[in-house]
Amino acid sequence: MTKWEYVTVPLLVHATKQILDNWGQDGWELVQVVPGPNNPEQLVAYMKRPLS
Repeated sequence: MTKWEYVTVPLLVHATKQILDNWGQDGWELVQVVPGPNNPEQLVAYMKRPLS
C-alpha cells in the first residue's frame, strides 16, 4: 500500500503556474485548489507525493 505525505501551498495568482511547476519538479502532485480560510481570494493548493 502506498503511503503519502501532504503539503498545503499558498498560490499567488500572478505566479500560479511557476509555483505548481516548482513543486511538481520535486515530485508533488496537485490534489485540489481551494479558497483560503481567511481570504477567499487567496488560493491554497493541496499537494501529495509518495513517502520515500
